[in-house]
Amino acid sequence: MMIPVRCFTCGAVIADKWDDYDKKVNKEHEEPANVLDQLEIKRYCCRRMFISNVELIDEFIKFGRK
Repeated sequence: MMIPVRCFTCGAVIADKWDDYDKKVNKEHEEPANVLDQLEIKRYCCRRMFISNVELIDEFIKFGRK
């Protein structure tokens, strides 16, 4: 997981909600907007952090030390 701990715009803590969001959206196939409402993430800036997050850790691992 490489989501920022805080929202870049407002500074609210968001990382603690990532696991629930990821599980419901990717494994249970719920709508992202509904999940964000359930998690009580109301601000657009915070919602943007979840929706626009792309996990690139698997791509970075390929270029690690050998």
